[in-house]
Amino acid sequence: MQPVDFTTLTAACSELRAQWLPARLEQVYQRDRFTVSLALRTMKGRGWIDLSSHPAAARICVGDSPPRIPDTFTFSEQLRHQLCGLALVAIAPVSPWERVIDLQFAKRPGEGALWHLYAEIMGKYSNIILTASDNLVVTCAHQVGVKQSSVRPIQTGQPYELPPSLTDAVPSLSEPQNRWQERISLVPGQLKTNLLKNYRGLSKGLVVSMIRSASLDPEQSTDSLNPHQWQQLFHRWQYWLQCLENSKFHPSFTPEGYTVIDWPAPEKNGVGAVPPCPPSDSSFSSVQELLNSYYTGEINQQLFAQLRHQLTQKLNNILAKLRLKANTFKERLQQSADADTHKSQADLLMANLQHWQPGMKSISLPDFETEKPVAIPLNPEKNAVQNAQAIYKKHQKLKRARVAVEPLLAAVQAEIDYLEQVEAALSVLETYRNTQDLQTLAEIREELIQQKYLNVPDYRSTDKDAAIEFHRYQTPSGFELLIGRNNRQNDQLTFRTANDYDLWFHTLEIPGSHALLRLKPGTVAEETDLQFAADMTAYYSRARQSEQVPVVYTEPKYVYKPKGAKPGMVVYKQERIVWGRPQQALA
Repeated sequence: MQPVDFTTLTAACSELRAQWLPARLEQVYQRDRFTVSLALRTMKGRGWIDLSSHPAAARICVGDSPPRIPDTFTFSEQLRHQLCGLALVAIAPVSPWERVIDLQFAKRPGEGALWHLYAEIMGKYSNIILTASDNLVVTCAHQVGVKQSSVRPIQTGQPYELPPSLTDAVPSLSEPQNRWQERISLVPGQLKTNLLKNYRGLSKGLVVSMIRSASLDPEQSTDSLNPHQWQQLFHRWQYWLQCLENSKFHPSFTPEGYTVIDWPAPEKNGVGAVPPCPPSDSSFSSVQELLNSYYTGEINQQLFAQLRHQLTQKLNNILAKLRLKANTFKERLQQSADADTHKSQADLLMANLQHWQPGMKSISLPDFETEKPVAIPLNPEKNAVQNAQAIYKKHQKLKRARVAVEPLLAAVQAEIDYLEQVEAALSVLETYRNTQDLQTLAEIREELIQQKYLNVPDYRSTDKDAAIEFHRYQTPSGFELLIGRNNRQNDQLTFRTANDYDLWFHTLEIPGSHALLRLKPGTVAEETDLQFAADMTAYYSRARQSEQVPVVYTEPKYVYKPKGAKPGMVVYKQERIVWGRPQQALA
């Protein structure tokens, strides 16, 4: 993940100053343990600014509205208590070429600052610190004790100190090329490394994009550059400094991440610069939009991978235990199937008591119907009647076991069926594509918590008012096909969204999503529509790798949820079958 460097921070703050000063702070909301959102209102509108101290994604930018989940963090409560109702009057760097921004709050614009909220955007050392006008730390996102850092501890009640000053040279437009070139090439080495080592305010991403825009290799040695190449690179160096000085930025995505500098194309014949390259297809209207899009996507992708792994591992463990239990019950039922055999053996022994002799370990007697010999094991210490009574007792025990085990097996099998349904929803979510994928996983996690399969002491419920976004497709005849992403959406689709004219689809006795073919009154689905719906239903099931999958469809009024059934579990009747082809679903 690309970190916010000095150039990006300068670009972001330049836009924030132009659009959000002065502004009234109306609300503070903490999204997670790293990110605090400030609700600001100006004469032109209202918005949220995110301050994040995430070790890999620290930033300051305009963000989306937070979810409707109660905020239980202490840090945001302290900020809310001290800052709400005050005016944000300044967004200023604390010193040149430092990645520390001072957000100043006063009673009203034009008055002196009462509070300073410092956003330290410094990678894994990032922090958010609130101080009063006396410069004492009131609260901070992460307290840093003496054991963690003897150089710069950060604790409440202590004076706030700026990070240690950088010692590298300061980039300057007034520096001549020969001095700049001498500094970089004094000790031969990689071009990229020498730039980073000799000047402050640079980052790996900025340096690499700067060097490549001059048609050079970041890994090449400084000794290998000719005068023309040095001139090309120096022009880009000065172009970067001019962009910083004039607040001239052009945000866009790159193959490695993003950039806020629209680098000019390589110079022709070493004289003069051609106009800047046209913006890429992934350009943004503002730095705020780019930062919010990039870091939201990157963090969501990390959360998605972690949450999917956690849920998959938990499901695998639970299913393994349930299947072992089910197999044990099945074995006991198999043993119970021999109960009638034991009764017939006891009856046979009682009818042939005269053939028993003391000390017999077994006896062979002709069957009542077939007259074939039946071997009956005996206890030599008991007589014939006692042996028969023991066999009768075993028969009764096995009969009672069947009565007791059958409902237990049914309950375990119902759990397995339910969890396999959840597992099928997870199997479809292989990679992160959009925020809906993460929301789907969060809903699955919440469902497992509610069903007591996950124990999360500090769990906070997801946004109940969040819009449900089904998978949406269009059939060859133009009908809409909706497919649930998880059990919550399956229930919503089947019992709230469906109407009397629709058709409901599901794979036959195979875990998978519910699908709904939306039909208007008086319309009839063609065979191609039914086939399309069956293909998609099979694709969003556990059998998506099969060539053909049986899919049932019926009217929604014939789909029922049994009393006490878990989410997504239904029964249906008056169904018809069509064979789905999951391999052709998205062809």
